[in-house]
Amino acid sequence: MRDSSNLKEAKNDVVVLQRRAHNVKKIHTIYKKIEFYDGFSRKINRRDQMQGISESIAEAAREICRNYEEEELFRPKPGKKMPERAVIIEFIRELKKIMFPGYFGKDAALDGDVNCYIGYRISHLYCMLKEQVAIAMAYFREIEACEAERDEEADKICRRFFEELPKLQRILLTDIQAGFDGDPAAKSKEEIIYSYPGLFAIYVYRVAHVLYQEEVPFLPRIMSEYAHGRTGIDINPGAVIGEYFFIDHGTGVVIGETTQIGQNVKLYQGVTLGALSTRDGQQLAGVKRHPTIEDHVTIYSNSTVLGGETVIGENTIIGGNTFITTSIPPNTKVSAKSPELVIKSPKRNAKDWEI
Repeated sequence: MRDSSNLKEAKNDVVVLQRRAHNVKKIHTIYKKIEFYDGFSRKINRRDQMQGISESIAEAAREICRNYEEEELFRPKPGKKMPERAVIIEFIRELKKIMFPGYFGKDAALDGDVNCYIGYRISHLYCMLKEQVAIAMAYFREIEACEAERDEEADKICRRFFEELPKLQRILLTDIQAGFDGDPAAKSKEEIIYSYPGLFAIYVYRVAHVLYQEEVPFLPRIMSEYAHGRTGIDINPGAVIGEYFFIDHGTGVVIGETTQIGQNVKLYQGVTLGALSTRDGQQLAGVKRHPTIEDHVTIYSNSTVLGGETVIGENTIIGGNTFITTSIPPNTKVSAKSPELVIKSPKRNAKDWEI
């Protein structure tokens, strides 16, 4: 009887398991359908979403093309192209290795025939610069010149530029000396060459200024803005700056296009040598808008000197946080009156610290 009962229970268990298996299969089928419809729904939603995105992109493209048609500035000039910013920056970097040999790259060839090696490097830089000068000059020509004329003009400019390099290098040596003499934190002149942002900004300015004097478009400003981005020091390539020039710390220094700076001048961070007003815009182009700083002048941090008629006389010291729009005679010390400080004694209760 017990065996018969066990057999019956086993059969019942089999029936239950079969039902469960059937239910599991049904459930599995239902899940499959759910996944199918859910995936299908997502595909439909995704298709609708993509369609909406495509319509938005198409509309944006139409609007941009309409701007191209309406604004001449957006349309490239036929047969002309812009200078390559990356090539100009590479030129600045490679030239720096010649101006300061051994500091910005290992030049094993300097141990051999230096004259031959430097000549080879300059020849390479000459080709780089000539191509970009020709492109820049051609872009602004109203009357198209033939390729031979463009090459001849670019050759003349580049020849004069490289003839200036030895003189430029000697001036940079005075700038390095000014940095070493004026900064007690400088451990060596080598440290200034290798790491001071002020010297790098001055180096780029002096290179760009030569091209500015040659009236080469684009290139001088591309160079100066590269230095500006790297150092926070904005020196317009049109400024005229004498020897033995030093910018300490440097962040936030601005030197405008028509600024004239004499010899042995030192600026600290945040100094602005700017225009009194630029309200008249392009009508002021070519007009002296920025100050003149004579020899042996020091201008401390966050000081502002404005105006084309403003002259800071020689041997003058301008204190920090001053705002100057009128000329200062030679041998003068200028300072801003310090604001009154309010100092409270320590109190036990934190509420007593409230101002």
